[in-house]
Amino acid sequence: MIYGIGTDICDIRRIKASLARHGERFAQKILSDAELATWRARSQRWPERGVRYLATRFSAKEAFSKAIGLGMTMPMTWRSCEIGKLPSGQPTIVLHGQLKTWFEAKGLSAHVTVTDETDYAATFCVVEVMNNIGI
Repeated sequence: MIYGIGTDICDIRRIKASLARHGERFAQKILSDAELATWRARSQRWPERGVRYLATRFSAKEAFSKAIGLGMTMPMTWRSCEIGKLPSGQPTIVLHGQLKTWFEAKGLSAHVTVTDETDYAATFCVVEVMNNIGI
């Protein structure tokens, strides 16, 4: 059963401007430790790839926060929601701390897809109730 659906579109130019204004502090606010390491590596090799990576993560976290119905209020935080990837390359939601506890207590499962093209990053997220716990 579907618990919630979230979508987000992010202007990559806006993310680039925020990075220019705030530097790495902006990325540190949005990304988990694992994501931050990937962002740094990609940014070092090709700065534009780093910006796109940050934009897709920003968009995915926004879409997830909408799908769970919390927006950016506790226990949802930027850093407690991580966008990982399976060995196949498929993106996946990895949760930490209070958000993970809250999500699991409700018996929820998430599916996410991200894409970027030229100036925009977009994400769709579907959250399901497993075992009807979260109804």
